[in-house]
Amino acid sequence: MEALRVCLVQADLVWEDKTQNLKRLYALVENTPECEVILLPEMFSTGFTMNASAFAETPNGPTLQWMKTLAAARQAAVAGSLIIKDGSRFYNRLFWVEPDGNMLIYNKRHLFSLAGEEKIFTAGNERVLINYKGWRIMPQVCYDLRFPVWCRNDLNYDLMFFVANWPERRSHHWKQLLVARAIENQAFVIGVNRVGDDGNSIYHSGDSAAIDPLGNYLSDLRPGEIATQIVTLKKSEIENVRSRFGFLKDRDGFSITD
Repeated sequence: MEALRVCLVQADLVWEDKTQNLKRLYALVENTPECEVILLPEMFSTGFTMNASAFAETPNGPTLQWMKTLAAARQAAVAGSLIIKDGSRFYNRLFWVEPDGNMLIYNKRHLFSLAGEEKIFTAGNERVLINYKGWRIMPQVCYDLRFPVWCRNDLNYDLMFFVANWPERRSHHWKQLLVARAIENQAFVIGVNRVGDDGNSIYHSGDSAAIDPLGNYLSDLRPGEIATQIVTLKKSEIENVRSRFGFLKDRDGFSITD
């Protein structure tokens, strides 16, 4: 598929209220134009709470079933992260759910130590590559954005996306790093972030964005806006940039260890 239409969902999440969040999110996306992918924020059903024991679901719990229903109804892949208890451990787990029910998971690698996330959740240790409609897609979660080695395009992906609860007080970092990740990896990069105050009175301005392989914005969502936007990504743009500027051929080899 040459063109991939992606829906960015910039929502104000209700603190620790799954019912309201799922209701609001469904209303935001149920009548959007056709697309192939719908991206929801990090911990979209609860907000970025550390109260994992109260809000964790099983790996096949009700919010995942909601994602499957949405994917089937919109005939689009749906992605976002949830609090999951798997065995005795809690994970900030991103689910990628396709319309036919096919599913992949990615456990957030970099846990946000400023909020004590690493004291509650278990970090993932595997990078995930999604093959969907001829596109190679790499999912990431929020704080992963700060770690370029983990994001490095040695996997030949076309699109890397981040789902986030990134606070407004560091929005400058968010915006600059999204552009940097796109330029250095010669790939499309999308960041989907929430808006509004969380339960700790920390404000989120959203600043959700889609960036092309040269670092240009493809989206124009406004800070603080509750809205969706569909962007169209074209495979030929990646091929053109990489053929003109063969920087990826000069990249360093590396290995990642725990």
